[in-house]
Amino acid sequence: MSTPIIEKAKNTLRVASVNVNGIRASYRKGMAEWLAPREVDILCLQEVRAPDDIVEGFLAEDWHLLLAAAEAKGRAGVAIASRKDSLEPIATRVGIGDDYFATAGRWVEADYRLPDGKQLTVVSAYVHSGEADTPKQVDKYRFLDVMITRLPQLSAHSDYALVVGDLNVGHTTLDIKNWRGNVKNAGFLPEERAYFDRFFGEEIGWRDVHRELSGPVDGPYTWWSQRGQAFDNDTGWRIDYQMATPDLAAAATSAVVDRAASYDLRWSDHAPLVVDYNIR
Repeated sequence: MSTPIIEKAKNTLRVASVNVNGIRASYRKGMAEWLAPREVDILCLQEVRAPDDIVEGFLAEDWHLLLAAAEAKGRAGVAIASRKDSLEPIATRVGIGDDYFATAGRWVEADYRLPDGKQLTVVSAYVHSGEADTPKQVDKYRFLDVMITRLPQLSAHSDYALVVGDLNVGHTTLDIKNWRGNVKNAGFLPEERAYFDRFFGEEIGWRDVHRELSGPVDGPYTWWSQRGQAFDNDTGWRIDYQMATPDLAAAATSAVVDRAASYDLRWSDHAPLVVDYNIR
């Protein structure tokens, strides 16, 4: 089953986010054919795993590109690309504000000036996958701790703020098909989910745009294991988010997961999450 494409309305800003699982592989498998007709204004990528010149070669001259590559080759890497005929960044920042993650390739920010003079900040983020009871999980918690600090700062910085990407946590039981079998695994640990309670609760007050537009349904999932029949059976995880400040979330009109029509047509183990915002 493929996802129906929603026609882009006038005065809409379309933001797409996807973990490409290596941009070279994703383009080889068909990412360009997905992107070309999709009318995306801002494209956020995670797990790019390539330097600037490689990414620029794929996105050609049509995009303003900001890339935070990881120091470790072949790992992580996040990017924000905005169409040159749509939006030009007025300021950019690499890193979440903790020197420990300065070269991790997991957080990048761009500010944009909208036609009405308001400022929009967009973040492409890639939270660690983690592994319970290991140093990898310690790093994941440290990164989430810094997010607790950074989100309110972004709220104060701009009229609208948006954090998108692979955040590697399913917030509720609606977000993982087999949640009972994963309560002791990274990605659905109670300690991880508690961070998202804070992100979307009264303390920080951001909004889960995809969940609010989809309602209380299973999924829609954004990642499926490459093993077995997970994709065919839709045994997935909703771990890719568009998190917005309240005024921006209120302007969201549609959220769509561009799920491939079949396993062989996938160009990543994640599917793009595409959201339209009526702010132009």
